[in-house]
Amino acid sequence: MTARRIDGKVAAQAIRDKIAALVPEFARRTGRAPGLATVLVGEDPASAVYVRSKNRATAEVGMISFAHNLPDTTSEDELLQLITELNADERVDGTLVQLPLPPQIDSTRVIETIEPSKDVDGFHPINAGRLASGLPALVPCTPLGCLYLLKQELGDLTGLDAVVIGRSNIVGKPVAQLLLAENCTVTIAHSRTRNLPDVVRDMDVVIAAVGRAEMVRGDWIKPGATVIDVGINRIPTDEGKGRLVGDVAYDEAAGVAGAITPVPGGVGPMTIAMLMRNTLVAAHRRAGLADPEGL
Repeated sequence: MTARRIDGKVAAQAIRDKIAALVPEFARRTGRAPGLATVLVGEDPASAVYVRSKNRATAEVGMISFAHNLPDTTSEDELLQLITELNADERVDGTLVQLPLPPQIDSTRVIETIEPSKDVDGFHPINAGRLASGLPALVPCTPLGCLYLLKQELGDLTGLDAVVIGRSNIVGKPVAQLLLAENCTVTIAHSRTRNLPDVVRDMDVVIAAVGRAEMVRGDWIKPGATVIDVGINRIPTDEGKGRLVGDVAYDEAAGVAGAITPVPGGVGPMTIAMLMRNTLVAAHRRAGLADPEGL
């Protein structure tokens, strides 16, 4: 068996194209385009690349980008003041503060200061609580992208046994909540789960988000299972350049699974696509409009 390759680049582009087609109608009805504010504190190279990608994607779908790049000496009070100003800015529908932040800034306080209706990352406790309660919420982008790829591949998920390997607030817990809402039977596992390979072998769906390179081996996978690999890990090569791998040993798992996401090119592109989706949804809700159809 050779698993089908779930192409996140193609899926993400289709979502972005759909959003780009919906933005003009929102602008016609409200007199303005949706706006996304990004906040980058410091000069971490990876964070800077991510933020530039998000700003570029915002412009490509016809939304307005408000980029705020602050020095790494920024105090917590200064950052909280900026967020308070963005909360009050009617041009801004979504506010994203790129993590991690410098050590002098408490990330929890920052997240809690963002207006929940503009929390397009879906990290605010109010949005997390609404998701857990089955109420409408802004959902973290990576878990939402995982769910989209699963539903595109499998359709109705009702009754499937799913394991989420990882228990972070950013991926593991919210993706488990999304799967529960789709009527899956969900197990949340992690690096300290006893007999983890045996747990995974019983599952129709495997979502790996534990942050350990190629931890999930091919003989852990149930034949025909669908595997969504959220991990992004750099490992050294003989040439000394390094290469990106996921949390799943791809070649091994692809020989057993029914379908699998690659790394890179799987879940990664979906994260930015879902950020665009969340911004458009937030804009509609703030304007008193129904959520855009098909997203």
